[in-house]
Amino acid sequence: MARYTGPKRRLSRREGLALFAKDAKALERKGAVPPGQHGLRRRRRVSEYGVQLREKQKAKRIYGILEKQFKKYFETASKVKGATGLALLKILETRLDNVAFRLGFAKSRNHARQLVSHGHVKVDGKKINIPSYQVKKDQTIEISDKMRDNTQVKKSLEEAETLPEWFDRRATVGKVLRMPEREEMEQSINEQLIVEYYSR
Repeated sequence: MARYTGPKRRLSRREGLALFAKDAKALERKGAVPPGQHGLRRRRRVSEYGVQLREKQKAKRIYGILEKQFKKYFETASKVKGATGLALLKILETRLDNVAFRLGFAKSRNHARQLVSHGHVKVDGKKINIPSYQVKKDQTIEISDKMRDNTQVKKSLEEAETLPEWFDRRATVGKVLRMPEREEMEQSINEQLIVEYYSR
């Protein structure tokens, strides 16, 4: 199970966007200066390819996926009827780690991924420890009994933002009512640029 383990703040600085909760203040302080010793130098004009590449990299980093798996998701999405970009976002949004994050079980996708990997999340009453597991309509997602009293989980549930309408949640048990609409998915991603990148 591969994942990025390097410095995270530099990823946010590269994309000019707070990809992780703790990075928002740092970005405000430093502005949109890219990482590295030449970050302050005047930027060159970014080509069309460069814009598409940055969008693809941003999406990968938001969902915590590496290139091989992301490309696989794109190939799966391209076989689905309808808009490829929308199908790709649906695949990303219905990953178990993202669903656990959206339900408010964790403060970040990284934390949600850890909960899943350590076997603290159940789907339809069965323990699933695969973060990339694709959650389907009408499935029930819940926190395991031993984690219900966990301080971090409790705090995450208390501080959770408004629950997206494609979910229903009662305490530590959530249900997928339907597949998400575009306006209920990650708004900072322009999926069309990703489709253009892979369609070159």
